[in-house]
Amino acid sequence: MSAPDDPKKMLSIVIPAYNEEGNVDRVYERVAAVLETTGLDWEIVFSVDPSTDRTEEKILALRARDRRVKMLRFSRRFGQPMATLAGLEATRGDAAVVIDCDLQDPPELISLLVERWQEGYDVVYAQRRSRVGETLVKRMVAALGYRLIRRVAEVDIPPNTGDFRLMSRRVVDNVVNLQETHGFLRGLVALVGFPQTAVPYDRDARASGSGKYNRFTGSLRIGLNGVIGFSRYPLQVISIVGFVVAFLSLLLALSYFAAKLAGAHFPIGNPTIVTLVAFFSGVQLLSLGVIGEYVGRIYDEVKRRPKYIVESRHGLDDPR
Repeated sequence: MSAPDDPKKMLSIVIPAYNEEGNVDRVYERVAAVLETTGLDWEIVFSVDPSTDRTEEKILALRARDRRVKMLRFSRRFGQPMATLAGLEATRGDAAVVIDCDLQDPPELISLLVERWQEGYDVVYAQRRSRVGETLVKRMVAALGYRLIRRVAEVDIPPNTGDFRLMSRRVVDNVVNLQETHGFLRGLVALVGFPQTAVPYDRDARASGSGKYNRFTGSLRIGLNGVIGFSRYPLQVISIVGFVVAFLSLLLALSYFAAKLAGAHFPIGNPTIVTLVAFFSGVQLLSLGVIGEYVGRIYDEVKRRPKYIVESRHGLDDPR
């Protein structure tokens, strides 16, 4: 483990943002107040999808007051996972913290994340005890999703965690070098490894506005990335289901054949046969869908398109 004892090391804060004009000033004030107590140099990097409100204008106004505020703006909307990875790649700190702009994750927890980092941990992730402001359906989907991911994933992805976490420089560098297109941060960090620990907390309700990134369908998409991106288990299940269905079909065919030899009469359009054909067709379509998810990810990976395109940088060096 690496213990950062130098009080003048730098801490970077990455904040993905999209249409967050109501939260930009709030998140800056709370994050800056916490960072001033850490004894570290710091920077705040807003990683912004082109917004239709005054998000970018407000960030640039903050930068005019405080040059430690920086901004990446993309050429189009690439989504939160890519905005997060781009922000991490642009940071200069000895460690980086990812936090959402909506203030559901309390910035005051950053000081505790820093303490654990200074104890020698490379990754300190915030683990939710409660999820205030989320619907019952979303909480149920999240609970089932985390349980499924934990059961089938080939890496240890901690339950009830999001992107809110601190990562040391070597973790950040290894994560951004993975070049995977799905951007499932909690899985990528688990894949990289290094000493990790958790800090429990209670998640607050959103400070202003409505969520732009993690809506219900977005949560399902993120969960699917966790399952497909880090496990071959669904493919194995398809193989088992296919074997079982084929075996049952053989037994059913033999039983019908025996009944026919015994003189049983089967009317045209036997409901049992129709139902079984429909069932087997559903199994086949489901299997093709799962296989398609894996093939689609292979397709995305082999194209090697850029994960994001930066239109402008404010206060940040171009890595080229």
